[in-house]
Amino acid sequence: MKLSDAEWAVLEILWSGDRFTLKELTDALLPVKGWNKNTVHTYLTRMEAKGLVAIEKGAAKPYSAAVRREDCARKERAELLNKVYGGAAGDLIAAFLKESHISAEEAARLRKLLDEMEV
Repeated sequence: MKLSDAEWAVLEILWSGDRFTLKELTDALLPVKGWNKNTVHTYLTRMEAKGLVAIEKGAAKPYSAAVRREDCARKERAELLNKVYGGAAGDLIAAFLKESHISAEEAARLRKLLDEMEV
């Protein structure tokens, strides 16, 4: 499932802690998205229906992430890799390296990673 930018914004906050109140989420999302309490509640309810958010009714802090950040990031990477680069990881990495500056330390880490991989 592809996450919208709004869903990422909500999940980033949920991933930053354990459980949240509606007020805490509204306060955190107001400067980022400009959402009021009703909008936040609507998003949380929709995201619960998608299996992204857990809502424990009656709890003091009822809202938490129902998915792990690592799992969502993995799906996003796979989608980008397949959609834009036809599954060719080397082409994706080469494009990033050509278009972004990396430090000598990052380059050394990449070399070490490639050396450790069985390619």
